Amino acid sequence: MGRARRARKIAATAAYGGGGLAATAGALGALGYGLIKAEAKVARRVVGQPFEGAPDDDGIYGAGTGTMIELVLLGDSSAAGMGCESGQQTIGGIIASGLAALTGRRVRLTNEAVIGAESGDLERQLANVLDRIEHIDVAVVLIGANDVTHRIDRTTAVRHLELLVRRLRALRAEVVVGTCPDLGTVQPIPVPLKHLVRRWSRDLAAAQTVAVVEAGGRTVSLGDLLGAEFYASPRELFSQDQFHPSPAGYARIGAVLLPTVCAALGIGAPGDTTDRRPEPARGEAVEPVAVAAGQAVL
Repeated sequence: MGRARRARKIAATAAYGGGGLAATAGALGALGYGLIKAEAKVARRVVGQPFEGAPDDDGIYGAGTGTMIELVLLGDSSAAGMGCESGQQTIGGIIASGLAALTGRRVRLTNEAVIGAESGDLERQLANVLDRIEHIDVAVVLIGANDVTHRIDRTTAVRHLELLVRRLRALRAEVVVGTCPDLGTVQPIPVPLKHLVRRWSRDLAAAQTVAVVEAGGRTVSLGDLLGAEFYASPRELFSQDQFHPSPAGYARIGAVLLPTVCAALGIGAPGDTTDRRPEPARGEAVEPVAVAAGQAVL
């Protein structure tokens, strides 16, 4: 089964509340569950956890006039900024600073991301946000890595994400999801476990894309845009624990997310951020969302 068909099946099953453990079990059986389990233990010993937490990046960015933009960050340790030394280095801080500079308006960042969070934790994070602020202009969500490493059923994970996007859209908030990164780029993970987590993370990212787009949100394929770069420059883009991004890595993630956040808000930004018709001369075309999602994570 191709990635596009797998993505469509996972997203469709999630929409109807089904499960999808069979494919994972089959993949594990093909390579030998015992070997995979042993390699996972090796990877956990090598991947350290030297950070006690993430810096506080909540606050108001910029000093402009006009209506303040309400920016919300939800998700896991990457959204929280684990590995950063200051709030300005986090993805939320980078996007908030960029929006403030581009618009001349103040941006209030509310970050409820939690280190170690899975997709099932997103609803609680949103509830916490709504206890703190009255409305949301745009929510940026980064989730999926812990669903892969904790072997959460993919359809269950996608269903939680889809429900979050639908609720945010019902609140009239724009939504930008950075899909599951390519965990095959993490150096300490040995082969063949590396090949498995690469497939799992790419399949999850593709299914996330289908579900989020159909729920009215936008996605950015972090694995496709940054996977090769992180793989080629691990010393620069990964932090000292060899798993979370470094400040330079977060800067790259923030840079690829910012244009889509701007497009969602209808804000001009460097580069082409406006929705436009595809140009056949450039090899562009409109394709079914599942096909486009599969190609985006190759």
